[in-house]
Amino acid sequence: MERLLPGRALAALSVAPALAVAGWLLAGLPLLLLGRFAPLPALLLGLPAAALLTWAGTRTRTGMEAAWWQVAAVAVIAVASGVFNALLHSEQLAVRRDPATYAQYTAWIARHGRLPIDVRPEAFGGADPALVFESVGFYRVDGGVAPQFMPGAPMLFAPGDWLGVPFLMPAVLGALAVLTVAGVTARLAGARWAAVAAAAFAVSLPVLYTSRTTFSEIPSLILLFGGLALTYDALERADGRPGWWRGVLAGLVFGLAVLVRIDGLRDVLPVLAFAGLLVAMRRVGRPRGALGPPLLAGLAAGAGLGLLAAYLLARSYLNYLSGSVRPLLLICAAVLALTAAGTAAAPFLARLRAPRWAPAAGAGLVVLLMAALYARPWFQTVTRNPVTDDDRRTFDMIEAIQRANGLPVDGRRLYFEESLHWVAWYVGLPALVLATLAAALLTRRLLRDGTPFAWLLPLAVIGWTTVTTLVRPEITPDHPWAARRLVPVVIPGLVVLAAYGLDRLRAWTGGRRWVSALAVVAVLVPPAVTSIGTAFTPIERGEAAAVAAMCARLPERASVLIVERVTGDRFAQVVRGMCDVPAASVRRPDDMDVARDDDTRRLAERVRAAGRVPVVLAAEADQVARYGTPVQVFELTARQDERSLVSPPDGTWSLRMNVWMAVPEGADVHSSPGRAQ
Repeated sequence: MERLLPGRALAALSVAPALAVAGWLLAGLPLLLLGRFAPLPALLLGLPAAALLTWAGTRTRTGMEAAWWQVAAVAVIAVASGVFNALLHSEQLAVRRDPATYAQYTAWIARHGRLPIDVRPEAFGGADPALVFESVGFYRVDGGVAPQFMPGAPMLFAPGDWLGVPFLMPAVLGALAVLTVAGVTARLAGARWAAVAAAAFAVSLPVLYTSRTTFSEIPSLILLFGGLALTYDALERADGRPGWWRGVLAGLVFGLAVLVRIDGLRDVLPVLAFAGLLVAMRRVGRPRGALGPPLLAGLAAGAGLGLLAAYLLARSYLNYLSGSVRPLLLICAAVLALTAAGTAAAPFLARLRAPRWAPAAGAGLVVLLMAALYARPWFQTVTRNPVTDDDRRTFDMIEAIQRANGLPVDGRRLYFEESLHWVAWYVGLPALVLATLAAALLTRRLLRDGTPFAWLLPLAVIGWTTVTTLVRPEITPDHPWAARRLVPVVIPGLVVLAAYGLDRLRAWTGGRRWVSALAVVAVLVPPAVTSIGTAFTPIERGEAAAVAAMCARLPERASVLIVERVTGDRFAQVVRGMCDVPAASVRRPDDMDVARDDDTRRLAERVRAAGRVPVVLAAEADQVARYGTPVQVFELTARQDERSLVSPPDGTWSLRMNVWMAVPEGADVHSSPGRAQ
């Protein structure tokens, strides 16, 4: 009992983040669909829902043992991680890449509580073929524009906007992710390794990177690994009775990962198969099989809500991703069919026995697969010829990065063959080797006698997502940007496996402390060394102040016409969402970066006829000088991510952004200080 109490505390502490996140999402989604996602209703519904799920999910009395110092060490590491990343947070508001899209998505729903985003065409004299309301990350839909991505992460970030600390929530979620990973480690590898895993995870560069700004990977991680912890607790409960509601909670938490990232569909496929296995076990009288139906029901409910949100709020995004979403849906259907068939054939399959060579073959296959992925750069170069406009933009971007990195110029290169080397950069080669050996050992044991059964689902989720992610990362391959792809499952999964490897190493060496100490150092030092080059340099700082200054310089009753390509991509939604000023780009010919004068002047007259003040924005003074006196309204010199292709990032690059304004003659100009919120 002396060690069970802190064990229960650690168990509760590490599942509470996923349960609270799930409760908030369950309350927030209906409000967003109804156009009522505002502070008061969200708090009145979200806080009780989060509290209720947390209470229900932490009542399980696990048999996990721990010491109070282990619980305290995990808590200290999580808090330190949150404080560190909060102090060094990023400020990505101008839409250059995904974090700013999430930030603008969050800002809009936090202030307006609804989708789609209203573009107010009447402020430009009505619709016109030369008006372009969509921009990078925002698709034109009936009634306005729809932001790219799923709504789960923005709903989690919104409280930061309501409290006036919009850059705090990613760091808070990052700290909760540390708790979650530590809890899974304690359950599967032993509490003695929880703090080691927490530290190894927290110092990894991709985790630092995604805990400082508005990415969806950390919330996804919390749900996926929280689901693993809840499933473990239901299966390993001290009194041996899983309980239907524990299964429902675990499945619901897993399924809601789809509400955060559409890739969550792929990540939870092993959960579907595992639930089917439990149903089959129930048919042949195995007690643990009782968890199958509730786990399946919870998974269907959570994933169903995610798919409903995708259809109602992110349909344009799904159309954009149709080339990958449709095959994924077919894979889901195939897994569902196979699961149903396997469940139906359970009595027959239960009589089958794996051949004697299967355990050794399974373990060998794990090692060979990881070795092949590591050796992949020596026999494969992954390329893609540009077909779509996005492909061509990626092609041009990769060529520019190659020139900056001093590499041979070939925009077709995707560098996906280096994906396991990316992992080695960020978790360290010792941890990668330990994780591989641990996975091989667990595979051998599971194929031999089905133990440890608690590892079956974690190993399936980690193995499936790691292999599919490494084979096809499907991301622009510059770092640290590409590192985000490893965050939801790959890095935390390998950290948990490495912790299990440490535990086996300790057992094999007779508990010699110096061996364990050396192994721990080998696991912690390499990722910390990789992170040092960027860990203490926040990026894009000053954007919030610069945006506020720009908003204050815009005239009252302004309608903004953006005539230059880059400014339109970066600032159309910033002006619309954060300055609360109607904004649109002026359509440009395909071979020009600046709109035609006659279109701009005609639209300016339409704005004036609508009783508003036309304002022209562009990146350079001479691009707006023809319309009036140029005034610089946005100026920023900051640091941005390094873009490294063949080595881990070890620094940052400079970043300059400028926006110039002109008010065509005849307009009455009165600035409105403090418009930005």
